[in-house]
Amino acid sequence: MKKSVERKWVLWMLLMAWVFMVRCLSGCSGSSGESAKVRDLEFSVVGEGEVPADLLSTIQTKQADPFKLTYSDDQNLYIVVGYGQQTGGGYSISVNSLYLTDNSIVIDTELKGPESGEEAGTGTSSPYIVVKTEYLENPVVFQ
Repeated sequence: MKKSVERKWVLWMLLMAWVFMVRCLSGCSGSSGESAKVRDLEFSVVGEGEVPADLLSTIQTKQADPFKLTYSDDQNLYIVVGYGQQTGGGYSISVNSLYLTDNSIVIDTELKGPESGEEAGTGTSSPYIVVKTEYLENPVVFQ
């Protein structure tokens, strides 16, 4: 009888320890830092002539390789995505989404190649996009 009570006690303690561990670990899940969308952000695509000089200089040094960066001037937030050196030309970049979550800004861009039948040329290009939006201090998540 005493062994039966001890076994039940040990099983009960193991069960409680397991429940405690599962509850603690589930609170620390390894999510990607994203949460639900709070709102879409208004933005504009900035031409080379409108890019701040410091940012343009940084882009020019990085454009040979793919890169992602942000820049702010205390009034606006600039989000830049570069796709590195590409063969030929005729590339475009689309912004699929730009939105605010509880703890971040999420941007999703896509590089689109030359249209089928379009002459791409023989040189190289380094397509990039500069997106200007309202100044926010949230970190940017690139998708």
